[in-house]
Amino acid sequence: MHKFGKQIARMRRIEGQARGIAKMMEEDRYCIDILQQFAAIEAALRSTRAEVLKIHAGHCVEEAIASGDKHDQKQKFSELVSLFEKQGR
Repeated sequence: MHKFGKQIARMRRIEGQARGIAKMMEEDRYCIDILQQFAAIEAALRSTRAEVLKIHAGHCVEEAIASGDKHDQKQKFSELVSLFEKQGR
């Protein structure tokens, strides 16, 4: 099984939710109902992003540490710092 199997399935559900929001907007549905669906998608994205981060830490970062390759370790750490900086904006 692919290391992102569950996350890919979750993203497909989120994709369906996004199409559902577009349809709600086309149908001129009540704004609060649409906004609630946005909140649901945002929560699902945050959760999925957290799972991918766990996979990265448990796979990519762990491999860099185990390899003893200082350059690779530094690169993985820099990538994480950059990611957190972008999310903090």
